[in-house]
Amino acid sequence: MGAAVLGGVHERMVFNRRVGVLAEALGALVPPGSSMLDVGTGDGQIALSIARRQPGTQVQGIDIMRRPRSHIPVSLFDGTTIPFEDNSFDVITFVDVLHHTGDPLLLLREAARVARQAVVIKDHLSENALDNLTLRFMDWVGNAPHGVVLPYNYGSRRDWTGWFDAAGLRIERFETRVPLYPAPFNVIFGRKLHFVARLTPAA
Repeated sequence: MGAAVLGGVHERMVFNRRVGVLAEALGALVPPGSSMLDVGTGDGQIALSIARRQPGTQVQGIDIMRRPRSHIPVSLFDGTTIPFEDNSFDVITFVDVLHHTGDPLLLLREAARVARQAVVIKDHLSENALDNLTLRFMDWVGNAPHGVVLPYNYGSRRDWTGWFDAAGLRIERFETRVPLYPAPFNVIFGRKLHFVARLTPAA
């Protein structure tokens, strides 16, 4: 079965649930009335859903490529440097983006520079070979049909903690209970492979 066919199945069975779960989990970490920049936003649907959870939140996105249709204003960027001045936004969000980069620390440092209040992240944890294999399969199914770069750069909890520290970000909340998949699929694709986090720039 090719990437396009599997991608269609993923869209029908997983994506809509994922949008709802992430809008609730991440939206709770974005204060009402925030200015929010979503990095690697794709078509912006998840970012818009997050922003709608908190009244008065204004959102825009940046990405390395522009989708044919977007739910929010999207600007192109080089994938490394966030093209805004220091402290330009209240909140910076990354939704399953950093594992698509060669070095997550580069963008985390940029986010710490641009964010006034917080950096909010959804990403993956890979602690062993089975985790890595499972995440690679999930990534390929969900992203290959869209031409997304797939370096499969997953981190362990220790890796993420090191990146956060090096970027000058303090962990305010870190949660691994993210119910993205219904039973019985959560046994395989859920586990503790996913996390949401709210980080604050160090004073």
